[in-house]
Amino acid sequence: MRRTSLTLLLLAAACQRGPSSGEPASLRGGGVSSLERAAIESGAITDMSAVSPVGLYQRSHEAGRDALCVVPGNSGEFRFGLEAVFGEEPSCRGHGLARRAGDKLVLSFRGKGRCIVVAQYEGDQVALPGVVDMACADLCEGRGTLEGVSFPRIANDATSALKARNRKGDPLCPT
Repeated sequence: MRRTSLTLLLLAAACQRGPSSGEPASLRGGGVSSLERAAIESGAITDMSAVSPVGLYQRSHEAGRDALCVVPGNSGEFRFGLEAVFGEEPSCRGHGLARRAGDKLVLSFRGKGRCIVVAQYEGDQVALPGVVDMACADLCEGRGTLEGVSFPRIANDATSALKARNRKGDPLCPT
């Protein structure tokens, strides 16, 4: 009985071991499962924390087009421009500065209000949360909203992002 208890205690302790100090920082933490960690280490999947958000993200749909451009900025920040179109009138647009925070992209809009959106960054997509700050309503016309809008990546270079235009024909990303 005593041996069984000791064996179970040792097994439980082995299951509780923390990440080794030799692991990359992107693989540490509770957000990455052991299966995902093993897949990243083997090269089967890309480590999204190492993928730059610079590029063009765009989705066309029956009501319009949603586009997000991200270009390098100063001091490790990024500049971005965004437009979400929901038909003839309803739309949202804005630009500002962005920064990475793990698997998040923090978008700080300039201009009207003090809109800050913490988007999920998945390497190949940027997804805005289902609820955004009320100050973000100033970026929208009609019944438009930024809530739940997602932008799949279509290009991963600054040149494509800088060439992107909004529906009025103006540059999507500020220079």
